[in-house]
Amino acid sequence: NGLPIILKPNTALTGPFDPIIKPKIVQQLDYEGELAVVIGRRCKNVDEQEALSHVFGYMILNDVSARDIQFRDGQWTRGKGFDSFAPIGPYLVSADEVGDPNDLKIVTRVNKEVRQKSSTSKMIHGVSSIISQLSMNMTLEPGDIIATGTPAGVGYAIKPEPKFLKAGDIIEVWIERIGILRNEVVEE
Repeated sequence: NGLPIILKPNTALTGPFDPIIKPKIVQQLDYEGELAVVIGRRCKNVDEQEALSHVFGYMILNDVSARDIQFRDGQWTRGKGFDSFAPIGPYLVSADEVGDPNDLKIVTRVNKEVRQKSSTSKMIHGVSSIISQLSMNMTLEPGDIIATGTPAGVGYAIKPEPKFLKAGDIIEVWIERIGILRNEVVEE
């Protein structure tokens, strides 16, 4: 029921069409298509009713994860913090253009195969709740980027056999009214 908080270093950020670099030490590379919220004005201890007034806009973020590192060490930040593990973009769409962030279709494809298909309406925590809860822990500054969580369909959860990413795979994350993020996996 709690809100997990995982911080990624700035070096994890990469462009909307730049490669995702698979480190040599990673065997279980995975994707997580997510809505990204960009804070527009400082907020601290905001309630849910006023949380969206602090949003500048929205983007798409692929929360790339090294599951073997993440689960072996219990260090989610380490497993998600490698260079290029946060492709983001392709546009920063203003909040007024997006409308309700809690009602956007989201689809993730790997090599054109649909792996995730859902809506932000099915998120465990809505955007207002996420901003409010985070602002209780830390001051959110303009330009801060918040990833809101991923729908079902990540590679490690596919049955009967997980489907991890490999060099040459192309991941596309589409979110309604925002665009398509497209990145290819390359070996380090």
